Amino acid sequence: MAFASLSIAFLSLLIIVPLSITLSHPLDSLSPSEITKLTSIIRNSALPSSKTLNFHYVALQEPTKENVLSWLKNPKTKSEPPRRAYIVARDGSQTYQINVSLTHGSVESYQVYNGSGFPTITSEENKEALALLLKYQPYLNSIKKRGLDVNEVVLSVFSIGWYGDRQGKRLVRVLSFYKDGSPNVWVRPIEGVSVLVDLDKMGIAEYEDAEVHILPKVEGTDYRASQMKPPFVAQTKPITVFQPHGPSFKIDGQEISWADWKLHLKFDIRAGPVISLAQIFDVNEGKYRTVMYKGYVSEMFVPYMDPTEEWYYRTFFDTGEFGTGLSAGSLQPLTDCPPNAVFINSYYANGNGDPVEIKNAFCVFERYSGDAAWRHTESEALMGGEEVVEVRPEVNLVIRMVSTVGNYDYIFDWEFKQSGSIKVGVALSGIVEAKPTLYTHTDQVKEELYGTLLTENTIGVNHDHYLTYYLDLDIDGEDNSFIKSKFKTMRTDGSTPRKSYWTAVKETLKTELEARMHLGEPGELLMVNPNKKSKVGNMVGYKLVPGSPTRPLMTDDDYPLIRASFTKYQVWVTPYNRSEEWAGGALADQSRGDDTLYTWTNRNRDIQNKDLVLWHTLGFHHNPCQEDFPIMPTLSGGFELRPFNFFERNAILKLRPLQQVTMPTCNSTKT
Repeated sequence: MAFASLSIAFLSLLIIVPLSITLSHPLDSLSPSEITKLTSIIRNSALPSSKTLNFHYVALQEPTKENVLSWLKNPKTKSEPPRRAYIVARDGSQTYQINVSLTHGSVESYQVYNGSGFPTITSEENKEALALLLKYQPYLNSIKKRGLDVNEVVLSVFSIGWYGDRQGKRLVRVLSFYKDGSPNVWVRPIEGVSVLVDLDKMGIAEYEDAEVHILPKVEGTDYRASQMKPPFVAQTKPITVFQPHGPSFKIDGQEISWADWKLHLKFDIRAGPVISLAQIFDVNEGKYRTVMYKGYVSEMFVPYMDPTEEWYYRTFFDTGEFGTGLSAGSLQPLTDCPPNAVFINSYYANGNGDPVEIKNAFCVFERYSGDAAWRHTESEALMGGEEVVEVRPEVNLVIRMVSTVGNYDYIFDWEFKQSGSIKVGVALSGIVEAKPTLYTHTDQVKEELYGTLLTENTIGVNHDHYLTYYLDLDIDGEDNSFIKSKFKTMRTDGSTPRKSYWTAVKETLKTELEARMHLGEPGELLMVNPNKKSKVGNMVGYKLVPGSPTRPLMTDDDYPLIRASFTKYQVWVTPYNRSEEWAGGALADQSRGDDTLYTWTNRNRDIQNKDLVLWHTLGFHHNPCQEDFPIMPTLSGGFELRPFNFFERNAILKLRPLQQVTMPTCNSTKT
């Protein structure tokens, strides 16, 4: 992604600030001109089918970690490592993995991919597949038979998963929904019509009109503000954010610096936001210290829990099949992001290899909502007549992107705190995917619904959301170890009336299999640098503060779980390997579970005092309820990476109190 422009939201005024797209960092994502150049290099090369290749994934081929860190030590005196691109392309029935040198203008290598799975479905393929049905007479007859207007039909491509077959065809299902004046099509499916499309041949492979189902009513499904009628929810008074001296952060190319933090942000068509080289300045040591080399969403797994014929295959790999970045939308000023946000555009290569711009793909802003970074009160009685009250404000930096994958909107936040913590958040909203039913009341139900009756004739189907994060932590250096600290109940020696206490029993985990973990036991999980200690002798480290633990409830022999075996545990640790990036496999569509985080860790490699990657899966079991209809209030989750003996003391002890800023019509604060 090249950062072509910034937009600053200032109260109700949107100011556009142009930025140069000159590349200045070896991790900068591909610029529009680089995308155009690599496409030209491939089209004019001697590669098989070079003229007709479809581009499914185009990204920067990052320099080796060693080269990046070497450059980082002397960025002004060392030349930038050569620029390379990695491309996954397809023609006919073959997938190609191509490496292009942008520096030398040549194809460096290519190979035919022989593993299981297919690449991400492109937007162009999606449109072509949908267009097929509108020209297919049997389908038009099916719509007419149901008394529906084909102009009100909305079509959507669904991946089909894998269920033990070896046919190797790149198939998708195309499902139908009905508008009838409402944009909420996901709760009004036209079921009974089954369509399989072969994407490689771009033709209909299978068609069946099995049964006519009831179509839920359109009334009560709309969520647009323009269509709402009284009574309304109570309106709050306007709130705004005002920074009289502008933001405290700086954006230089794709590098962001704020308070004591500096980091690199890039866009990836598959992962979305990628945070790299996160470092924090230690005021006591007078230098920047490394925390995280790279972090991003590696895969999202969304299996539905309805095993019937029309639903069993709905077990989506949202990142690998549809692209978290490809599904990114333009953030809306003042609603998706606060008035003090700065917006950043991004670019990706479409299926033809042309650069495409996503306006306002990211927003960056400082969050202050009146929370305390730390506080304490000592009473007058205790202090001899003088009350002591000290409070410091919590102001954090937030980087946000929203990805809409079908019916769900995912709000991704990376939040950096002055205390040294990194808070990673994801919030879910959008529409619950529903199925029609004849039932209008729960008293009528005599069978398994596989969900909840949300309103008349509408079942919200049970499903899960799992997000697996890749976290290449470099705690004060590359060589780290992973410690499991168990809180163990101990008996006292009887010298006082107390009978018990707990203590922390720490174990340095030696291998990958030892580091596979289900969460829920009392204790802490620590990534430490065993080679660096604090003044009092503790290993410097960070701890993982997870959200609520969620694990799959499917059986081990169920095909979706075989594919998504990386969700079986919530914590994994692997030695760094630049080829191990995608938890669900290099190519996820119809993958078979033979190239996943689970299979990698079966090698049981050594993880002591090595360059390590922490993988963390957070999840949600979603049993829909009536409040999720017709649109779902935001459901939030996340985790935190928190310093643990990393600093000699509280890193924000000397954080200054807020100063008052007097405005003509309001009071605000500044740091």
